[in-house]
Amino acid sequence: MTAPPSRRRRSFRRRLIALTLAFGVIAVSACTLSLVRTNRPLAGYPASPQAAEGKFRNVAPRPPQGIGFMARLLWDFAFHKPATTVPDAPPVVLPLTRAALEAAPDRSLFRLGHSTLLIKLRGGFWLTDPVFAERASPLQWMGPKRFHAPPIALEALPPLRGVLLSHDHYDHLDRTAVVALAGKAEVFLAPLGVGDRLVAWGVPAAKVRQFDWWQETELDGLRIVATPAQHFSGRGLFDGDRTLWTSWVIIDPPAGAGGDGLRLFFSGDTGYFDGFSEIGRRFGPFDVAMLETGAYDARWAYVHMLPEQTVQAHADLRGRVLLPIHNGTFDLAMHAWDDPFVRVAALAADRGIALATPRMGERFDLAAPEPTAAWWRE
Repeated sequence: MTAPPSRRRRSFRRRLIALTLAFGVIAVSACTLSLVRTNRPLAGYPASPQAAEGKFRNVAPRPPQGIGFMARLLWDFAFHKPATTVPDAPPVVLPLTRAALEAAPDRSLFRLGHSTLLIKLRGGFWLTDPVFAERASPLQWMGPKRFHAPPIALEALPPLRGVLLSHDHYDHLDRTAVVALAGKAEVFLAPLGVGDRLVAWGVPAAKVRQFDWWQETELDGLRIVATPAQHFSGRGLFDGDRTLWTSWVIIDPPAGAGGDGLRLFFSGDTGYFDGFSEIGRRFGPFDVAMLETGAYDARWAYVHMLPEQTVQAHADLRGRVLLPIHNGTFDLAMHAWDDPFVRVAALAADRGIALATPRMGERFDLAAPEPTAAWWRE
């Protein structure tokens, strides 16, 4: 079926914007030395097993990405992008208030967008990969734009026990949000080098804790472990892989005799790799696995899982409920905006996997998960 003229015009404008963005980012990163400097971590970590020659690395090296590969990718994004990568209308979002959040019981989860989750555990709120910006971009006048507003404004959030960061890409680390949260959050847990960025942006150093893979901490009785991921990092042309990337395990032990513990996994961004089996062996089974399912393509599957790989990772982790993240908010790939939900839902149904797809802003009960609606069909 031929797309209507309005959609074709919108698609053409997006392609022009994408191409302009690509050249704009290159120009800004190459020419603005002050930006480059602020995007560099303050210290190296040569003692980390993940570090080599001043950079971090995956266990399995990424395939080489030459200029030709990137040029073809940019051309594809600019001129071959389907109109379906953006929804015709904003997805329905359930508004949240601070009062409603404070009244919510423990072990509640709220999706705020993309990979930003608000989780209530032991009376405290934990926020993952906070992004409240209009665009996932270094420039707020161009770049991937949100499909929907956050269910709650940044300034309306309740005080946070902590912020969990997986890596420093713009769709996971929003500088404006971090600066605003510096006085609202008690602690920021970050991979090596990412914490240095926060301190450079003005977050008090006493609030920042940095972790290598397999390192952990205990806060309010919660056991929080930085676990491996297969990805990359950087916020400009000259700081690639200078900071580490990680996934997170959160363990809420039983509160008393006869109580139930809770085990959560948050993937951040990652390709499929053997590390899922090791994480599952050490810390599984997980009650809920929050796994990336979005912004994928066979050409970069080594850093972003395809839906089939997400389902396999869930099996490796010994997960009980699969909650797909990294979707529904930004246009970051060539697939239709709802493709992650459609494909992972079909795979989960085929394999008898319990799937959770709460709307943005909808409360999800981690302690007693119930079926959720296929809201993307509406």
